[in-house]
Amino acid sequence: MGSHVFPGISVAALDVDVTADVSALYEDGITAFKGAFPVPWVDRLREDVDAAFAEALARPGGAVGRGPNRYYVEIHPEQIRGFVDLVDHPWVRSVCTAVLGPDYRVVELGFDVPLEGAVNQPWHRDFPIPEETRRERRLTSLAFNLTTVDTTPDMGPFEIAPGTQWDDGPDFDHGMFPPRSRYGRYQERAVRKYPQRGDISARSALTIHRGTANESAKSRPVLVLGVDGPEATNGERHDMAVTRGYWDTLSDRVRRHLDCAVVEKLIPVTQKHTIEGLVMGDA
Repeated sequence: MGSHVFPGISVAALDVDVTADVSALYEDGITAFKGAFPVPWVDRLREDVDAAFAEALARPGGAVGRGPNRYYVEIHPEQIRGFVDLVDHPWVRSVCTAVLGPDYRVVELGFDVPLEGAVNQPWHRDFPIPEETRRERRLTSLAFNLTTVDTTPDMGPFEIAPGTQWDDGPDFDHGMFPPRSRYGRYQERAVRKYPQRGDISARSALTIHRGTANESAKSRPVLVLGVDGPEATNGERHDMAVTRGYWDTLSDRVRRHLDCAVVEKLIPVTQKHTIEGLVMGDA
């Protein structure tokens, strides 16, 4: 396998050969698997996301603004019927193992919802670059995105600047927001993504990206699965939990990668990770 694969991992250790995906993650910062899930499965996911969104909007701290008419909601695994199908998907498991090693941990489950009227976000990464990535050019976490709609150009598609996961920005505000003087580099590289129901992507959340203006009358909910390698600490920002009854239904293979509390009763998540620089949107 390629030189970027986690030490000691061979193709034989994986469910599927993701060598090309690992290369894409290191070169572009993003890769995808088209048609990974059946459309009816995604439509059920959309029902669960819509229900969780309505519940989150109805309580303080349930939905966090990520710009005008744009929200992020963190949820618990039991709130979506397809959680096990997602984390136990052979491609998801293989990408996580190949990039992050056999001890990867699922630390975050949530969704972004750009509503009608959402504006361009400023270019950003989701957290400051870790030392391992800065020094060794090694990825220590991944974000998986799964659209619940067929994305069209007027729906405010996700835009990413391939290859920018390595950008080291001492001048980045909060380590996450490049100054406008750098925007030309991102505009030149910018690629808009139009995933369809059933597609899933994996990316480094360090790759510079933004949501674009939603000029349609539709919302564009996207599920987010956050996964840490051994050194990463993103889990500290999240409060994912499962009930004892749910935990008991999970296979050992799923359990060993779930980094969450096991509780008697779920408490709705109050989102801690506000990205201040996104609140106003961008020009």
